[in-house]
Amino acid sequence: MRTDTSPGTLPAREHLPAAPAGTPVLDVVVPVYNEEKDLQPCVRRLHEHLARTFPYAFRITIADNASTDSTPQVAARLAAEIPEVTTFRLEQKGRGRALRAVWAASDAPVLAYMDVDLSTDLNALLPLVAPLISGHSDLAIGSRLARSSRVVRGPKREFISRAYNLILRGSLQARFSDAQCGFKAIRRDVAQVLLPLIEDTGWFFDTEMLVLAERAGLRIHEVPVDWVDDPDSTVHIVRTATDDLKGVWRVGRALVTGSLPLDRLTRPFGDDPRDREIKDVPRGLARQLVGFCVVGGLSTLFYLLLYSGFRVFTGSQAANALALLVSAVANTAANRRLTFGVRGRGGAVRHQAQGLVVFGIGLALTSGSLAALAAATSEPAHSTELAVLIAANLAATVLRFLLFRAWVFPDRHDSGTTHDSGTTHDSGTTHDSETTVVASYHQTASYPTSRFRAGEAADATWRDTPWQDATRADATVQLLPVRPHDTDARDLR
Repeated sequence: MRTDTSPGTLPAREHLPAAPAGTPVLDVVVPVYNEEKDLQPCVRRLHEHLARTFPYAFRITIADNASTDSTPQVAARLAAEIPEVTTFRLEQKGRGRALRAVWAASDAPVLAYMDVDLSTDLNALLPLVAPLISGHSDLAIGSRLARSSRVVRGPKREFISRAYNLILRGSLQARFSDAQCGFKAIRRDVAQVLLPLIEDTGWFFDTEMLVLAERAGLRIHEVPVDWVDDPDSTVHIVRTATDDLKGVWRVGRALVTGSLPLDRLTRPFGDDPRDREIKDVPRGLARQLVGFCVVGGLSTLFYLLLYSGFRVFTGSQAANALALLVSAVANTAANRRLTFGVRGRGGAVRHQAQGLVVFGIGLALTSGSLAALAAATSEPAHSTELAVLIAANLAATVLRFLLFRAWVFPDRHDSGTTHDSGTTHDSGTTHDSETTVVASYHQTASYPTSRFRAGEAADATWRDTPWQDATRADATVQLLPVRPHDTDARDLR
């Protein structure tokens, strides 16, 4: 059950149907900075692999972000010699900036990128993008930390990679296994809405993209890869690690404060099999019970600590009332967001007011228990007081869950009533700008195709695109399996 019944701004995932052979299905971006030595062998090897193994039309885009050597000239020669190769030039550094600019200009329904050193075995490329083409997943990443991955690298990089992923799991509750592998793909319809939310323009771009996608409930597919470390890598480890930690702090703070509009990324209700109704089973009850128990357990510990602290300065009744009041406000806020999935600030005051009514019931139960204990013995031990309060809180907890579910955060998905945002969701009615956003996916998109000659121009183009308002059109294009050696003689090479 979802209390927030926003229809979302992403359409349900579907298999990309077949269409004209000339339409590129996959756009593989190779971001480069001063890679005059490795660029040509990388692109030729990648092109040969795709022409031989990939069953759809494809494009390879070289994203040159502010190279100062002969990389732009090498990229231009490759684009002139190979029809499937194009090049972009940006005058500012930053891998994230390059990916965002190129993905913004691409018309391919599946967007990918890989590092120029080709450390990842290319045999993982088709398994990487296949779930996106089929409609099974929204993003896909290569993982060097999966059980079946085969990785060759030094102990220093191994330690840094594993430590970084542990930090992500501990601080941002990330469930994906490898944030830094330079081998990722995303559906274009997802990129249209997700990328404007990403602030980083450097190496943390990948991590921020994955964390936001995961928190929004998008499906991330992981592919075990064979990976061989590049000993000549120019990545500055210390500077990159510092920037990544700053990014973790920034994203974590934004998630805690709820400043990110992740509801833009929600899929339509029912796209997830867990959203479908099962006869005689209340929707979301099991998940809500688990969330409520976790929040309740933490709130009880918080309450007991507060009670013990207040008890030093005041009597048991006053300490109980103060501790219960503070913990009740925190409990309502946590259940609102984590248990019942209500996002945004709309209705927060009303929910807190209703929560205080529930708090009053809990106060009556616990205060009555303390009064009964005081009547039974004149000087009860502190441990006895805590035991009585725990028992009373357990009874209050059961009642609190029932009141939260039925009164404070009821399931209004099918009722057509007005929610906190002031939007009604009964069928056949156009509601607010959010519904308009969904409708806009049925329009026809036009994408910028000019090359960027300045970093400022690239950033300005991104900000000015309709993607910023999530009003771009349906990203699905018509596809047709292509065998290059059967249809186009130029692909023989």
